[in-house]
Amino acid sequence: MTNPSPDSIAPSLALLEQLAHEAIATLPDPFRAPASHILLRIEDFPEDEMLEDLGVDDAFDLTGLYDGIPLTEKSTADQVTRPDAIWLFRRPILDEWAERGNVSLKELVSHVVIHELAHHFGWSDDDIAAIDPWWE
Repeated sequence: MTNPSPDSIAPSLALLEQLAHEAIATLPDPFRAPASHILLRIEDFPEDEMLEDLGVDDAFDLTGLYDGIPLTEKSTADQVTRPDAIWLFRRPILDEWAERGNVSLKELVSHVVIHELAHHFGWSDDDIAAIDPWWE
């Protein structure tokens, strides 16, 4: 790995969003199109209300969140009030990336996206491992 130049800046929200879209584009065919319909929300940190709802004390502990009704629980009778969304939180992701020091930012974002997609699709650990070798 090369050292960043002294005038480098931290990866932006836009870069994390681009990496998330790239992760979705590499999914196997049966999942790629449906996953592309999930709204991606990229923020620096989760909102305080999210943290409270999840019982999370430290905002740095939450790198991503699936917000929606998993496909395994949806019904055609459900009234859609908002789209399913995957939230990625830049600062916690960057913090984990720096702490790990042994994975690329692209790998970490992809891992978080796939983990959140697992909630949406109802994937088992074996399903996740088939898509994300890092899960093994």
